[in-house]
Amino acid sequence: MLPGGPEDDLASLVPRVTAGDAGALRRLLSELVPHLLRVSRRVLGPEHPFVEDVAHDAAYTVVGQLAQYRGEGTVLNFARRIAVHTAMNMRRRDRAQKRGRVREVVDIDAFEAEGLDPEATLAQTAVLPAVREVLDELPDALAETLVLNLLLGHTVVEIAQIAGAPLETVRSRLRLAKDRFKARAARHPVLREMVRFES
Repeated sequence: MLPGGPEDDLASLVPRVTAGDAGALRRLLSELVPHLLRVSRRVLGPEHPFVEDVAHDAAYTVVGQLAQYRGEGTVLNFARRIAVHTAMNMRRRDRAQKRGRVREVVDIDAFEAEGLDPEATLAQTAVLPAVREVLDELPDALAETLVLNLLLGHTVVEIAQIAGAPLETVRSRLRLAKDRFKARAARHPVLREMVRFES
């Protein structure tokens, strides 16, 4: 979720980092890298050989783009969004991923961010590799929204903050992303037997 306090404190480091303060840079990275690793693991899967590389690439990109940070939302949200894009770019370069076995039916609409751990829920049914594969086929904006909601557990309000988009735009993207996800999953050799489609 998006608590205040410590996350907002990172904003005070931004001008120091962009001015070349090495101590501020070390502190910023020590705070951000664990979060970037989490995003990388969620999007790529913990078994992916480049999880740490992607997180570090995202960290370098964050530092390189700090001059563009305008204080709209937290620095952590700014970094998370960059990490999602970095990891999705890796997925698009490397689509060879093992597919899980069908264990049980999954209702995609049941993945509500509030109070649930989407990663744990999906992992129990061994569908994460297949879900990640289908995400590769979505347009960037829809994939980002679905990753933030389905894999990282953010609410629509939080996604709007992270993406810097109007709430209704995010709602529309999430609805469209789920519709497209279902359409692709229906043709997917693993997911079509696992996802419960509503008429």
